[in-house]
Amino acid sequence: MRVEKHPILGDLPDQKRVTLYYNGQPLEAYEGEPVASALMNAGIRVFRTTARRKEPRGIFCAIGRCTDCMMIVDGVPNTRTCVTYVRDGMRVEKQEGLSALKIEGEGER
Repeated sequence: MRVEKHPILGDLPDQKRVTLYYNGQPLEAYEGEPVASALMNAGIRVFRTTARRKEPRGIFCAIGRCTDCMMIVDGVPNTRTCVTYVRDGMRVEKQEGLSALKIEGEGER
């Protein structure tokens, strides 16, 4: 659900529609909007789980200060999706616990 007509901010301006892939499934998004916003619009509320208790996390601060919205974006773990902007073809995956950085040609770090 997007706010398309805001009583103070006005109408949502026209933006280029693109496709991002969440766990391999295509989702429509607007180029340049935060990844977290695109996921929330698609009804996705759980972005990661905690390492110890496997508790669900999603949006909390929405300004990049906490770690609740971290996901794996284009293969990079621990990416804060509230301050990462959508690009066409972007791949986003739910993150389970702490994720190790994978460097091409090497093992996990």
